[in-house]
Amino acid sequence: MLDVAYIAVEDLPPGRLAQIDEDRGRVRVRVDRRAPLPDVIRQLNVEVDQFLATSHWFQLWADEIVSRETPGCPLRVVYRIDPRAPEGDVAMGERKGLITIYVSPAFNTEQFAAAMNPATEEQLAGGRWFQMYAGEIIDNSPEPMSKV
Repeated sequence: MLDVAYIAVEDLPPGRLAQIDEDRGRVRVRVDRRAPLPDVIRQLNVEVDQFLATSHWFQLWADEIVSRETPGCPLRVVYRIDPRAPEGDVAMGERKGLITIYVSPAFNTEQFAAAMNPATEEQLAGGRWFQMYAGEIIDNSPEPMSKV
């Protein structure tokens, strides 16, 4: 099962506004709660681009598997502060190879992180995203139960 969480923190290294950490089926997006949201969004776009360049995430679009190497539409995620976003919320637009996250300009960084969690959970519930980790494909289906 995939677990992606956004967390507003105060313990990032000096000068670091965002950090993305990955493990099997798990991603933690940590953002500096004290930093202005526009600065965090700008850095988050850099971080997510680097993350997708070095990790193994895929999107199932119709009958095609889209990756970072897909010609013409490499897999990307873009965060954008947009006055058209629902007030006090985030909205996600998805097309082949791209998720655009529209962020309310009314948010501070902590509110942004809190709003991203249910939005991301809903996005992953659509079943179009999966991770390859150490040769294993992790999607959003429940993990098998172990027998004791």
